[in-house]
Amino acid sequence: MVQAKDKASIDQWYVIDTEAQIPFGSSANRLLGFDLKVVRSEAEGVTVYCAGRDEPLPIRQRFGFIWTTLGTPERDVFPMPEADEPDRRYVPCGVVSVKASGLRIVENFLDMAHFPFVHTDILGSEPHTEVEHYNVEIRRDVDEVWATNCQFFQPQAALSATEGIMTQYIYRVMTPFTTLLYKTCPNSANRWDLICLFVQPVDVDRCRAHPVMYLIDEVSTTSSLIEFQQLIFLQDRIILENQRPVLLPLEPRSEIPTRADASSIAYRRWLKEKGVTYGTSAQAA
Repeated sequence: MVQAKDKASIDQWYVIDTEAQIPFGSSANRLLGFDLKVVRSEAEGVTVYCAGRDEPLPIRQRFGFIWTTLGTPERDVFPMPEADEPDRRYVPCGVVSVKASGLRIVENFLDMAHFPFVHTDILGSEPHTEVEHYNVEIRRDVDEVWATNCQFFQPQAALSATEGIMTQYIYRVMTPFTTLLYKTCPNSANRWDLICLFVQPVDVDRCRAHPVMYLIDEVSTTSSLIEFQQLIFLQDRIILENQRPVLLPLEPRSEIPTRADASSIAYRRWLKEKGVTYGTSAQAA
């Protein structure tokens, strides 16, 4: 059992489940190699305990999820104003267990180059395989990684899309294990759809992914929206569980990047600056 020792990973907020998924009574959970006990009662709500500690862990309730931390985060859970817009569809897409480093999942989320080959005829298709130049930066004022001016031709960018479109993307990485994208909304010319991915690192090489969407879509059923998103994520899981090395390398030249990997390069540099080692090759050293 490998437990997180780096302060950068410990001092973060993590999703452990949606509020609806936590049963009444006592249930087991796990985070960063530590066993958790989650207790839910009518009188006190949800309380989270870590094995070996007497005091309960801090918790937050945000975006329909229960968040907790093993450390002392410098900031509260990140803001996401779109979650408060009353006309958006809130679509939690369940939880997917993945035998991979949680950091690998975030990095894959940022990668547009795999769209035509992994999500064929949905998020990409041949011969539209080129990743056009985009901008990426570490925004020091908020300590986040942003990729802007991203675009990619997609045969079916969303469930509600009726034909292929050049889809605009903005990627945002809020913490080492949380990310989201703003993408072209087929139903509104001046607003974005949001797809969020909250990763719960269970162990160094195993995690639970919690996707959730905030959409402008008055037509599609909730079940069809969830099925569409889960199809895409399960296609990704096949690739993620076969990536080698399993842990994310942070050493220069350990993997050969291309121009399309600008987001990955910035993300890895940001992780290294912060001192994140859990789920990286440095963890195994």
